[in-house]
This record gives sequence, structure tokens and C-alpha cells, in this order.
Amino acid sequence: MADTTGNPTDTPATSDTTPTPRKSSWRHIGPGIVVAATGVGAGDLVATLIAGSNFGYTLLWAAVIGCLVKISLAEAAGRWHLSTGRTLFDGWASLGRWTSWFFVVYVVIWGFVYGAAAMSSSALPLQALFPDVMDLKWWAVACGLSGLVFVWFNKYEVFEKVMTVLVGVMFLVTVYLAIRVTPNLGDAFAGLLPVLPDEKDSILNTLGLIGGVGGTITLAAYGYWVNAKGWTDTGWMKVMRLDNRVAYATTGIFVISMLFVGAELLHSANVAIASGDKGLIQLTDILEAEYGSATAKFFLIGFFATSYTSLIGVWHGVSLMFADFVARFRTSQAAKGEEVASGARERSWPFRAYLLWLTFPPIVLLFQGQPFRLIILYGVLGAAFLPFLAGTLLWLLNSPRTPGEWRNGLISNAMLVIAGLLFLVLCVKQIWDQPWSEFF
Repeated sequence: MADTTGNPTDTPATSDTTPTPRKSSWRHIGPGIVVAATGVGAGDLVATLIAGSNFGYTLLWAAVIGCLVKISLAEAAGRWHLSTGRTLFDGWASLGRWTSWFFVVYVVIWGFVYGAAAMSSSALPLQALFPDVMDLKWWAVACGLSGLVFVWFNKYEVFEKVMTVLVGVMFLVTVYLAIRVTPNLGDAFAGLLPVLPDEKDSILNTLGLIGGVGGTITLAAYGYWVNAKGWTDTGWMKVMRLDNRVAYATTGIFVISMLFVGAELLHSANVAIASGDKGLIQLTDILEAEYGSATAKFFLIGFFATSYTSLIGVWHGVSLMFADFVARFRTSQAAKGEEVASGARERSWPFRAYLLWLTFPPIVLLFQGQPFRLIILYGVLGAAFLPFLAGTLLWLLNSPRTPGEWRNGLISNAMLVIAGLLFLVLCVKQIWDQPWSEFF
């Protein structure tokens, strides 16, 4: 494997000029909308819905903390890109070859399984809306191919605009449902107090809800979307921070709205739904019985927007990261944010090769079923990524690799340590829960 250590680890990042700070403005918002749309998938909505159905408003505080934790991770990734002018993978490469091995194994296995899951999730609401058109598997293939074509032929600017429209649909649907079920605001405010449910494994369930709010590898992709937007230096730091807060405020609204639905529609009626995307189909039937077919169809449109934004977001963001990995691997030279901003990465063969990997091999899984051992590895690697991200960001942003002005302060370090410990506990639990005896 080529040397990927790159710049000496004791060489501080420097800049010849100090960029003029841009005024923080709502008109610049963009990458945050993309990361919010990609990070909140159908699985996140189901997990929050089930939390509401099981515990009412008791864990509302956990959903809020989840957003704060993810804000710290995304902000740290964006700050690395802007303060150093280097990409996140370039920073990882400076920590040693082990980061390259972890990343490439992760994206190959994770992408293979995630591709099938994302296509199926996007297909479910379409089949429910148009039940007599075609089979679920063919809807899934259509979603995957349309995502491939869209990302292949469009650059970041168009991608961001489409994501913004779909986020608007998600926002309208989730907020409408939250209002429609008439939440008990007194109980909701009481749910902001940090209280654990009086049930078995309540601590782990609570940590799972915190860790499941909005994104995994998409948090790392945030810095790449920041660069793709054209933000490449510290002059954009204030704008990036506003953008990031908007992202997780939006995520918080999605999650809290679905918790309201779970608490009022399911918990009060003692109705249980299945975990996974099919739980949202069950919710559609409940909504139709309670509020009529128009509300049910409106929800299915929002369900599709939620799933499809995650699909095309991963198709674009993780392909961008993979293209950066290949470029860094081939040249062993520092990878700059300007190269991402130029659009060169989106036109490169590694970007398109990973797009194909996300689309065509997973289609085989749609028709043959997902291989058992691969699913276990997928779960373990997925659980390990966020501790890896939090730990490496702590390392990078407290070292001479980052200019002194932009290194972590006390609050940033505390949040990243909390995030790292939280995700480490969840990672250990995920590994422990795997049926290893059946693996061998």
C-alpha cells in the first residue's frame, strides 16, 4: 500500500494570508441542509417513533442531546477543512496507515449493504402509493438507478437545490403530523428533564436514541460538502457554524415531531409497530384509520422524501470521500479543499466507480437476500465509525496539524469526548449483540 502518512505530523498548518471573514447570513445556508436531509433516514424516524410509543415524552431530552452531540462532530469536521485547507481524509492519513485501512474496508462493506437498504427504504412508500404498478424490488432498482443518474450528471449546486426542496417536503409533513396529533405541551416540556424510563435496559435504550439522531458517515461528509459549496478557508468559519446549527435544528424538528406522533398516536393507544422501515408503513395504516387517506398519502410522500434524500446524499457525499481517498492514496500529497471546490472530484473516475458500487452490486442483494456474515460485519463497522470519527477529530484538532487559533477549546473537547464515549459504548453493545456463534 502506498505511503499515506503525507505531511510530517509535527508540521503545523499555516496560512500566508488571513481571509476576510464572511458575514454569517441565511442566504449562504446549504451544506447543513444537505447533511440534515442525508442524516435523517427512515430508520431514524422509526427509532424515534418507537421511543415515543414506548416511553411517551420521557426521552425528549435525549433527542435534544443527540442533536447537540452531532452538532459538535459536524462542526469539528467542517472546522478542520476550513482551518487547514486540507480534507478530512488527508488529516486521517497523517495519523498513520491504519486509518486508510479502516476507511477502505468500511466504505466497501458498508456501501455494499447500505445500497440495498437505501433502495428498499425509498421503494416502500412508492409501492404503497402505487400498489399496482410493480413489485417492491423493481421500485428499489428504479430508486437506485435514478439516484445514480442524478448524481452522475449533476454537480453540487443542483444536488443542493434538490435536497433543499425534499427537506422542505420532509419538514412540512413531519410538522403537520406533530400538530395533527395535538401534542400535550405540558408533558412535552416535562420530557426535557433528564429522566430515565423505569424499564429494563433503559440506559442503553436512551443512549441508542441519543446516538441515532441524524447521521453516521454523513457527519464526516459534511466537511466535503462545505468545500463543494466553495467554502475553503477560515473566512467562511462563521457561516459554516451557522449552517451547521441550522442543520441540527432542522434535524431536531424532524425527530421531535416524530416523537410527538409516537407519544400521542401510539403510546396513548398502546399500539406497537415494527422496528425498521416497515414500521412506517404500519403508521400509514394507523394514520389512514385516524385521519383519512389524504393524511396517509401525505405522510407517504414525506416518507419517500426522507428515504430518497438519504439515498442521493450518500451517493454523492460518500463517493466524494472515496474519490478523495483514492487521490490521496495515488499521489501521497496533501489533499486540498480547493480541489473539492473545483468540482474535479465529482468528475473523477473514483467518484463514479463508487457510485456504481453503491448501485449495482446491492441490486443483487435485493433479489437474493442479504448474506448473514456480511450483515454482521456491516453492523460492527457501522458502530465503530463514529468512535473512530470522534477520536480522530480530537487528535487532529488538538495537534499542530491545526492552526492554534482554530484548535479545540474546552467545550469542543468536552463534547467530542462525550460523543466518543457515547459511541464507544454503543459500539461495544452492537458487537456484543451480534450472533457470533452463528458467524463461524
